[in-house]
Amino acid sequence: MTHARKSLISLDDTPYYHCISRCVRRAFLWGRDEFSGRDYSHRKQWVLDRLAALQRIFAIDLCAYAVMSNHYHVVLRVDRDQARSWSVDEVIERWELLFGVPLAVARHRAANQVSDAERAKALELVEVWRERLHDVSWFMRCLNEYLARRANAEDQCKGRFWEGRFKSQALLDEAGLLTCMSYVDLNPIRAGIAAMPEDSEYTSIYARIRSNAVQRITQQNTQLEALSQTSPTLLQFRSPPQGDDMALPFYLTDYLALVDWTGRAIREDKRGSIPEDLPPILDRLGIDPHHWVKQMHRKRDHFGRALGRAHALGVHARNVGQQWIRGMRLSQQLYPENAV
Repeated sequence: MTHARKSLISLDDTPYYHCISRCVRRAFLWGRDEFSGRDYSHRKQWVLDRLAALQRIFAIDLCAYAVMSNHYHVVLRVDRDQARSWSVDEVIERWELLFGVPLAVARHRAANQVSDAERAKALELVEVWRERLHDVSWFMRCLNEYLARRANAEDQCKGRFWEGRFKSQALLDEAGLLTCMSYVDLNPIRAGIAAMPEDSEYTSIYARIRSNAVQRITQQNTQLEALSQTSPTLLQFRSPPQGDDMALPFYLTDYLALVDWTGRAIREDKRGSIPEDLPPILDRLGIDPHHWVKQMHRKRDHFGRALGRAHALGVHARNVGQQWIRGMRLSQQLYPENAV
């Protein structure tokens, strides 16, 4: 049974969402197509460039991403408060970077003589745009339509580029967010494209590692231009000792250690085998390490429309008008309640 997109996204439950888009017929339209012999790898940078442009317009932050050969993942955080703080003129300026502005709005902004009805209509449109500028569906629309048109123009063809609308998944708590971000960052390792996180190009973990390397080199007054890669701005992790409510709820060192540890467990092909150097972040969040490794090995979308602890899944299901939600059993295994 399919559900309307507006029924799957509830900002009262969580601002974090995992979105996936896949090329039509799962064709390798972002990488090397073995059937045709053509290499489309340069298009992966288009995704990063467009993400960088959109995040300067939308009140949506980028937490993680992975651009593969026939699909891509993004983990987004909606900042509704930021959108509500924009002035009318700022909303118009942002919207104008993407679409045209009706005459009534242009006249209102130019302070021309407008009637009360025209002014009311202009302000009504601005509020509609304000909502759209922190809407996940509009963000993904502006991303996917741009990429499809550009690819079709390069191929000199028409037709659908994506299989359908993007898939979305609500990340309901810290445990769900950590699981999803790690799953996204480990895509190239799981697919056998890269051996280590620092080799996983076109992923957020790759960008974070290189960004840290650049910072260390800068502090040492050394320049190394090869380390600077054009990539979108990522939402930062919490900085010790004090936390930041607007940052990701983990420390970067913990996250890097976890992804590195999980990546080695995947490469060694020891499903369910736990090395002795278990990252403490799993213990702190009450995540079962055996099921963690097992889930990170999976190559298919298996988490359902929402991810988080069983209690959070139940609350989210009621809030979006569902009696049942997929992933409850997985949640109970991965996040045992008695471990919290």
